[in-house]
Amino acid sequence: MNPFEKIFNYQIISRLDDSGTFMVTSHERAWLKTMLEHPAAAEAFTADTLIKLRSILEPDPVMDTSLHLIEKARSVEKQVYHPHLRTLRRLIMTKSGIRMTYAIKDGRVNANQSGFPYKLEYSMVKREWYLLWYHIRHHAFMSTRLKNIHSFEAEPIESSSAERILRKIGKILDSRKQEAVIEIVRLYNEELSRILYAFSSFEKDVMYEESTDTYRVRVCLLGDEMEYLLSKLRFLGKRVRVIEGDYLKRRMLESSTKALERYGVVKADEPEEQLS
Repeated sequence: MNPFEKIFNYQIISRLDDSGTFMVTSHERAWLKTMLEHPAAAEAFTADTLIKLRSILEPDPVMDTSLHLIEKARSVEKQVYHPHLRTLRRLIMTKSGIRMTYAIKDGRVNANQSGFPYKLEYSMVKREWYLLWYHIRHHAFMSTRLKNIHSFEAEPIESSSAERILRKIGKILDSRKQEAVIEIVRLYNEELSRILYAFSSFEKDVMYEESTDTYRVRVCLLGDEMEYLLSKLRFLGKRVRVIEGDYLKRRMLESSTKALERYGVVKADEPEEQLS
């Protein structure tokens, strides 16, 4: 076992994350320089950012993809990038209002609706971008798929109104938050970095109990993110166990029971208590 594993994976990386610093390898720099030559780079970055990135990466070599990458036949995939992302992100950063026209589930179109953009969120399950925003007229917190937004433009809003809306959104989100505590089985402490990476998209705190050499991860999430967290727990398998979170415990028990029934380990009518 690497004696510096715990220090490097948790303490150093967490401090780098807190300071907004991240490390890149020479391979990653070469990959980025190569990708910046793609036509899509002009849409993903502003002209100034693109010039700055190319200037920083000028000493680095371009990745030779001719011998390593082969494109094969594939199914149609949804693109992660969306042309609205850059402009919407700028409106959010400047705390600007927004006036937009968008479609709702039944196909109807709501035109010229005033709102306040709060956050851009990517659903790993649906593989789509969403805009989280506050509807000023209806006083409601909304979630709209970017593909359903027909048009939008910036709309002036007073800074005092923007701060008041942000406080409202904060209260709404706090009321929807749920917590779960995931314990890392001590046998798999050497895989700490991999396990924590699985929870990287969640708001979390990592706790370490020295007397038992045990790591626990307190995850804070919204109710509609539970299914995504469940998929991560199933992926990690026996490396982790849920300590707090009744819904997660019940769902994990259900999936485990069904798996055992499928392979004949237990009978379908056998009581669940035998699995606990």
